Amino acid sequence: MEERQLKVHVGWDGNNFCCGVSENIGGVVVATAKNLDKLKKDFEESLRWHIEGCLADGDILPDWIAAGNYGIDYELDTAAMLREAERYTTMAAISRVTGINQKQLSHYANMLKRPRPAQRQRIIEGLHTIGRQILAVQ
Repeated sequence: MEERQLKVHVGWDGNNFCCGVSENIGGVVVATAKNLDKLKKDFEESLRWHIEGCLADGDILPDWIAAGNYGIDYELDTAAMLREAERYTTMAAISRVTGINQKQLSHYANMLKRPRPAQRQRIIEGLHTIGRQILAVQ
């Protein structure tokens, strides 16, 4: 059986990262945490408990979930992506590399505004550029 990817949406609620999945896995599984690493750890633990509980109760789950034949694909919204990036860089650096005004980036990070898809892509490409520049340091 081929491994399936479980898509998990990660957002920012103003104080914490939050995530959830509502795909057909016998219910909804959510988690929240102050940092992305803890969020992922807590979510994966909650998902395992959910699956174990469903199986113990005799609930019907998709075969791939029951068999543990899945990977998790975390999809960060723009606010969560910018908040995570702040661990490694500054809004000023992101602004310089993307050409997006720092105040506008702050609006995206604080969920006051949502970027258009093209703007979001500029942010992603800018973060990749910053990452490549850091990796090039010798």
